[in-house]
Amino acid sequence: MRIYFYKVNAPYGCFSNFSPHSIQMPPKTANESVSKHWATVEHYYQAHKFCGTKFEYLMTQIQAAPTPEQAAQIGRSCQECYHPDWNLRKCEIMYRAIWQKFSSHLDIQQVLLATLDAEIIEDSPVDYFWGCGTDRTGQNHLGQILMRVRADLQARNAERTVMPDG
Repeated sequence: MRIYFYKVNAPYGCFSNFSPHSIQMPPKTANESVSKHWATVEHYYQAHKFCGTKFEYLMTQIQAAPTPEQAAQIGRSCQECYHPDWNLRKCEIMYRAIWQKFSSHLDIQQVLLATLDAEIIEDSPVDYFWGCGTDRTGQNHLGQILMRVRADLQARNAERTVMPDG
């Protein structure tokens, strides 16, 4: 079975990075003592394009953006300003944000887990990296990350239900 998603207000809209599910990201380093609140996964993802660059100030602007659409607009406005390793880092950054989203919002975690082993596909008509594109030949990295998070949640939940001998 295949599950296609794209728009927030459509079925499985909670799988979208634009869905109104905030994330609280734990500190990444010992020097960073405070966790950071992000309104959506899109805010977090777009901001991290500039992490560690001279354009890091854009992270604050993106974090404060009132909508995920505006966060995306700022994040896409200066591609030559991205961290030089962005293409190598972006999938792991996306995974961390998606994991946080679905591990902290139990209602949508249940939606994701209820998909069992279905293939999850971002039905983006324009994105051939994160989605499937118009002709459905895209790489679907967002769907793959959602399926990875689902498998990790299933494994974590299975570990929690195992009773010790005795």
